[in-house]
Amino acid sequence: MSLLGQRWNGLIIYQLLSGTQRFCTIESAVGLSSKVLSTKLKDLEQQNIVQRHVYPETPVRIEYSLTEKGKALEPLMREIEKWSQEWVAEKRLHK
Repeated sequence: MSLLGQRWNGLIIYQLLSGTQRFCTIESAVGLSSKVLSTKLKDLEQQNIVQRHVYPETPVRIEYSLTEKGKALEPLMREIEKWSQEWVAEKRLHK
């Protein structure tokens, strides 16, 4: 719970559920500053949730994806998504 409870981790993991992505794609989808996203990706990489792939091209291409450990979070993330669609949408209707 502490992993998903840390600010932005859940959103980054959720974003990467759709597959390998470049830094700028994650940044625009999640809406974080470059500095915060970089720090969070490094933390998730150290915890073996995210893996970083560096391609020695010009310019250098770096992509991020979930490890097997990270992919194992998908059922949990989908349930949270399902719960929020049901209960957050219901809350908006009752305002």
